[in-house]
Amino acid sequence: MLADGKLVIAQSMDSKEYLSINPKMANRHGLIAGATGTGKTITVKVLAESFSEAGVPVFFTDVKGDVAGIALPGKDSEDMQSRIERFNIADYFEYEGFPTRFWDIFGQKGHPIRTTVSEMGPVLLSRLLDLNDVQSGILSIAFRVADDEGLLLLDLKDLRSMVTNIGERANELKLAYGNITSASIGAIQRALLRLEDEGAEHFFGEPAFDINDFMKTDEKGYGYINLLDSQKLIQSPLVYSTFLLWFLSELFETLPEVGDLDKPKLVFFFDEAHLLFKDAPQALMDKIEQVVKLIRSKGVGVYFCTQSPSDIPDVVSSQLGNRVQHALRAYTPKEQKTIRAAAEAYRPNPLFDTEQVLTELGTGEAIVSFLADGGEPSIVERAWVMPPESKFGPIDDNTRASIMGQSEFHDKYKDIIDRESAYEILLARAEEQQKLLAEEQERIEQEKAEAARLKEEEKAKKEAEKAEKARLKEEEKARKEAERAARNNPLNKVIRSTASTITSSIGRNVGNALIRGILGGLKRK
Repeated sequence: MLADGKLVIAQSMDSKEYLSINPKMANRHGLIAGATGTGKTITVKVLAESFSEAGVPVFFTDVKGDVAGIALPGKDSEDMQSRIERFNIADYFEYEGFPTRFWDIFGQKGHPIRTTVSEMGPVLLSRLLDLNDVQSGILSIAFRVADDEGLLLLDLKDLRSMVTNIGERANELKLAYGNITSASIGAIQRALLRLEDEGAEHFFGEPAFDINDFMKTDEKGYGYINLLDSQKLIQSPLVYSTFLLWFLSELFETLPEVGDLDKPKLVFFFDEAHLLFKDAPQALMDKIEQVVKLIRSKGVGVYFCTQSPSDIPDVVSSQLGNRVQHALRAYTPKEQKTIRAAAEAYRPNPLFDTEQVLTELGTGEAIVSFLADGGEPSIVERAWVMPPESKFGPIDDNTRASIMGQSEFHDKYKDIIDRESAYEILLARAEEQQKLLAEEQERIEQEKAEAARLKEEEKAKKEAEKAEKARLKEEEKARKEAERAARNNPLNKVIRSTASTITSSIGRNVGNALIRGILGGLKRK
């Protein structure tokens, strides 16, 4: 609720004065803490409504889904009327819904939020994945090679393909970029698989989200309340950490230095912050500490909502100037120590014992301390938290879908764009390489087949020649055997003997005739 230009959050039980935050001090951050069921969610809603009414956009991680009712006006009841009368706020109070936009990393209960792997960068990814120095260096090589070769890294499959590619080309890239070991490549791929298994493929891609879309006001000048549905997201702590690390980095690196403004440019609420800090990667812890310390000068306020102030690291807690502390339980020595430490964080009020009051507060009651106009913390007050003007609890899916459909960002972020990037180019290269290898293998096989055919033909020719020689040899052998057999035949022997005798006789007669002829001729002469 807004009154006299200030954000009215509570009313003092003792003085009945309104306890409010000066918008100029709202970027000094804040804490809303208290045990389960003490009224933290109502306090957060009242804060978010007040910021919106003041024209300050809000970003809220809705872990339980029970803040979505802020989009619809609340309903009147006897209890609400009694509270309005008790607080004497009839002149300021009005049931109304506040301009709300729903977001969801997984694109189910809100507009999807995406960023590209290139925008995340190797440094943040390395720290988030807890890579060692060698592995971080190789991941940086993957980004550098991608830049040098004009390969876009947009989504996780692009990055995984690029890491695989440099692993396969390690010897080729060694001299230009440094040593690339298969062990480190394997470690990076396993870390990326963990990230992918939690659903990070929904977060990386295009169209990439523009951080300035969180910082919008409606036609009435109310700041939009951007609710990130985190019911499913909180079950994927690595993806949750990835988003927050990117978001805080974008805020810190994108927004210019503006100093102290009349009101913040954006207020960021971490709901259920105890879940955030539990087992958070060191990279995220470092970024939160950096942002809380330095982002005030960029006009951004950060508010943590958690069950106990001890959930917040001391280095962060010391930066939280505006505080609303609901009841704490003191059933164990550790809890008693926590209450004592929580009480000591406030400027004491002589009217009550802060430590004792912390255990006696009822639902909707709190001790409150906001920064005064000069920046100093006010004396702690025991107070009732103002009622919200919007609907209590969640909203149904049809109402959510209707609000989303009317948003200017419905068409802008609805459909994912999967343009040609490293994955597609490297896949095409691999397919082309496979095609060339297949063609080369086919050529080699054909040459082998041709060589085998010629060899078989030569073998067959030699075998045919050998067979022919053998045949001729056999024929010659048979002929000789036939001749030998013929000579040894008795009849042939008689014939040969008779022929020989006749030949001999004829020869002798012919010879004698010749001699007589020759001698007779000589005598006649």
